[in-house]
Amino acid sequence: MDPITQGAVGAAAAQLAARPRDFAKVALVGALGGMAPDLDIFIRSGTDPLLALEYHRQFTHSLLMIPLLGGIVGLALYGLLGRRWQLDWRQCVLWSILGYATHGLLDGCTSYGTQLLWPLSDRRFAWDSISVIDPLFTLPLLLALGFAIRRRSRPWLLAGIAWSACYLGLGFIQHERAIAMGEAIAASRGDQPLRLEAKPSFGNLVVWKVIYETADAFHVDAVKPGLGQETIWPGDSVVKLDAPRHLPWLQDNSQQWRDIQRFAHFSDGYLALDEQHAWRVVDMRYSLLPQQIQALWGIQLSPERGEEAHVDYVTQRSGSREALDQLLAMIFH
Repeated sequence: MDPITQGAVGAAAAQLAARPRDFAKVALVGALGGMAPDLDIFIRSGTDPLLALEYHRQFTHSLLMIPLLGGIVGLALYGLLGRRWQLDWRQCVLWSILGYATHGLLDGCTSYGTQLLWPLSDRRFAWDSISVIDPLFTLPLLLALGFAIRRRSRPWLLAGIAWSACYLGLGFIQHERAIAMGEAIAASRGDQPLRLEAKPSFGNLVVWKVIYETADAFHVDAVKPGLGQETIWPGDSVVKLDAPRHLPWLQDNSQQWRDIQRFAHFSDGYLALDEQHAWRVVDMRYSLLPQQIQALWGIQLSPERGEEAHVDYVTQRSGSREALDQLLAMIFH
């Protein structure tokens, strides 16, 4: 999730192990510990644009690395703040580890995939229960933390944690409702999905994107499960990427061919050709509007590149203001 949310959840976790009179300094240590795993964004290469994708949400987000990496962050923070705030190094390490421990699990609740069991497994866990940014999750938690610090009040801290837990629980319930609606949509079309997923649209738990795969295509629809009248917005479909057929010039074991395999792992195999850009392969799961297939990112290939040349990584986010206005209209429909 976004850094502010990660910091807030990390701060709340650390405060659970502290006295209320220490809540202010504990919040800073826990928040920095909670945000620290995303330092992996600095792992990148000037020649290999997919290296950043491979390492983001990898070893720094693994549950198995929490004691080591959280402890390192805690020792670093003790070196910076320990004397000024008269901290015990063991407390600082504990608070940092507690904050750090929340990060991977919270990211696992989103849709992008987090390697929680690295190095034992490279599986990307994605429970699809909350958007990467959701103000209704974050703002009440920040408010509760603010009151907890100002008033040195543990009940306010517990209220913020309870809100977060209930909101995530609602996300899981909404996810199951969206899955059921997606199965009904597929059945009404006579489709038998090979797999079917539901993901919250940007910033809310009201409107969801349903994706299902058939033998030769991906299909998307937007649904509004529960919370009143259920609504369906029929969406688009796109042919699945078949590299030998769609990219006949691509040489086996060339670097571009290997980059497609790497991008497929990140995208969980949800690959298609961009209909508006030649030789562009996209992750079709994510778009600004849930009923559309207008990918937010992809890789650009070229038949003119050498055998050892990498693809380019590209992002596509034009028309975001108009899409946000339309999404808001769908939420309040």
